[in-house]
Amino acid sequence: MTKLISLSLIAAALLAGCAATGPKAPAELGVATLDVRRAAASTKALDGIAAAYLRLSLEIGTHEPGYIDAYYGPPELKEAAEAAPRDKPALLAATRALMAEVDLAARRISDTLAKRRATFLRAQLRAAETRLMMMQGTRFAFADEAERLFGVRPRLKPLASYDAELAKIERLVPGEGALWARVEAYLDGFTIPKDRLQKTFDAAIARCRGRSMAHIPMPEGESFRLEFVTDKSWSGYNYYQGGYHSLIQVNTDLPIRLSRALDLGCHEGYPGHHLLNMKLEEKLVKERGWTEFSVYPLYSPQSLIAEGSANYGIDLAFPDSSKADTERDILMPIAEIAVPSDDRYWQLLKAIKRASGGRLTIAQQYLDGEIDRATAVALTQKYQLVSPQRAEQSVSFTDQYRSYVINYGLGETMVRAWVERGQPSRDEMWRRMAKIVSEPTLPSDLLAR
Repeated sequence: MTKLISLSLIAAALLAGCAATGPKAPAELGVATLDVRRAAASTKALDGIAAAYLRLSLEIGTHEPGYIDAYYGPPELKEAAEAAPRDKPALLAATRALMAEVDLAARRISDTLAKRRATFLRAQLRAAETRLMMMQGTRFAFADEAERLFGVRPRLKPLASYDAELAKIERLVPGEGALWARVEAYLDGFTIPKDRLQKTFDAAIARCRGRSMAHIPMPEGESFRLEFVTDKSWSGYNYYQGGYHSLIQVNTDLPIRLSRALDLGCHEGYPGHHLLNMKLEEKLVKERGWTEFSVYPLYSPQSLIAEGSANYGIDLAFPDSSKADTERDILMPIAEIAVPSDDRYWQLLKAIKRASGGRLTIAQQYLDGEIDRATAVALTQKYQLVSPQRAEQSVSFTDQYRSYVINYGLGETMVRAWVERGQPSRDEMWRRMAKIVSEPTLPSDLLAR
């Protein structure tokens, strides 16, 4: 009560002073007062840009199914955008005009977090510009497309650099015939029976959630719904609904192996997509009123952060041998899978992951026209060690999402390097992860020291 009275008296005195002496010149106002006014003006400018960006994104989404990965703002904004969307040339012009507005506003901002907000909006708009150009027939080289859409230029290794890893896998799964066929046959022994999928995934997600909750507070009432679906080019997907709720879907077109339970539980759930979207809604949309975060365009730098943190979240939640221990002691009995007598299964999975970067090189060669689709499928079989059906699914994903594939492996590498720099404690690693998923983070932020 005392503070309120004091503030009122101060305000009255200031008003009386203004009435008596007239408006003060800028030099008389003082640096602090000018800074406050500039900050307020910059915030107002960014709020206006954010509102225009929100409408713009929703309108672009009317021209490409799947462009909007999530939206949980006012439904009337979406309805208005869908009722009268501008055409693609008009949207491209509007995008470029907004980029110029952001550049102008950013020059007047001094607050660090507000600067990051402006930089984030600029990067998202550049991705929107690129995607609109692609919708109208422009084609970019793989590395150029990835950089313009996702904010980082991939540096890819030649496929031959993964041959040494294939040789290690050869020793783990000796025998006759193609290596991919031997690997597939071995891993088929760890397939989750269809009638055990629900129980196995429920148990896996519960453990992912528990380990994440121990370090990152969850909003009250958060939840998700799990569905098993078919006829998709992906293995799992999170559809964030807003209000701290997600729909998590798992594709059952191909048999699901045990390793996917914790991987998808962390990636799609905790501390992956579900957690990231909740924290953005809680910390940026609700607490700060930054409406631009209520829409998530899939083809944008947001996706590298989302996929990278979701992939890295698996190792963060289950470090060292704890993932294998959880699978062996808890999930295998639930799935009714025989527990192996040695650790060859886990050694093989780690070796396959070390070779997974080959997928990006194959995608680059395929999308740049250096190889045809049949060759891309054959190389996927060889370097990803999968059946023709799984290789077809992988290349179909590249057909649909193009350079988006960089966000998984490269994103994970960048998030890991930022979180683990300087050999921090486990608590500090989780603190850094919480920072990534609660702030307007761009790939360039992960490269900063």
